[in-house]
Amino acid sequence: MFINTIKSILLDNWPILIIFIVTMILVRFFYLKNHREKISFYKELLMLISICYIFLLFQLLTKVEMNSSSGFNIVPFQEIFRYEIGSRLFVFNVLGNIMAFVLFGLIVSSYIKPKTAFSPLVISFLVSATVEFVQLNIGRSFDVDDIILNVIGGIIGFLLYIGWTAIKKHLPKIFQSDTFYNIICVILIIVLLIYLVNVMGVVNL
Repeated sequence: MFINTIKSILLDNWPILIIFIVTMILVRFFYLKNHREKISFYKELLMLISICYIFLLFQLLTKVEMNSSSGFNIVPFQEIFRYEIGSRLFVFNVLGNIMAFVLFGLIVSSYIKPKTAFSPLVISFLVSATVEFVQLNIGRSFDVDDIILNVIGGIIGFLLYIGWTAIKKHLPKIFQSDTFYNIICVILIIVLLIYLVNVMGVVNL
């Protein structure tokens, strides 16, 4: 179910995504060159991936499906408890809403570097509430449970950031160097490209 959703979003948005990525890379490259700033490959890559992820996330959340129906639910947990635990609908609508904002919370936390969960919580809440408001006005529904689940995901992302920050401080210096992270990023790019080629159906690997 998740693979089909990802494939659908990529197929619908790959033209604008490619143009956007090329534009961002060129603008960022010449900005760093003109300002004579040191280029950190993995940091630039993570920033680009973060922006693309947020773009695709909001494309997904605002996508209007033919079988979607509008509605308005302001009763907390009403929709959450409607799904049987372990069912496909539970995985997609409950766990999916949480997982969608885990990376969002991690990205936000990595950027603002908060010491408490307050900022990621507020950002996740306001962004999710904005998404729900937009959905209500484009033929989809407003569901307070989606906001709750998104905020939970954002907090989990913050906790992952805190955990990684604590672990990183105790790692050997080689695992804290730019070279190490650059190598990891190259590997991730190769894996991601192979995956995208398979998803896009260009070739069968």
